[in-house]
Amino acid sequence: MSEKNNDLSFEEALEQLESIVNKMEEGEVPLEKAMEYYAEGSKLSKICHDKLTKADKQMKQILKDDNNRESFDIQEEN
Repeated sequence: MSEKNNDLSFEEALEQLESIVNKMEEGEVPLEKAMEYYAEGSKLSKICHDKLTKADKQMKQILKDDNNRESFDIQEEN
């Protein structure tokens, strides 16, 4: 993974990932380019996952430090 990718914020990585997905969904992408997109998308997906995992751990630590030991679930909007 390049040094440049390591410095991306969650939002930047997600935006780039969405761009890659849109390009691939358009179709007509040569196989070699599709493989490049897939590899880059995998890296960006890992960045997003790692940042979300880190944020989750930080939130749990904040709750623990505040002696608020109740777990919480984030509800997704439908």
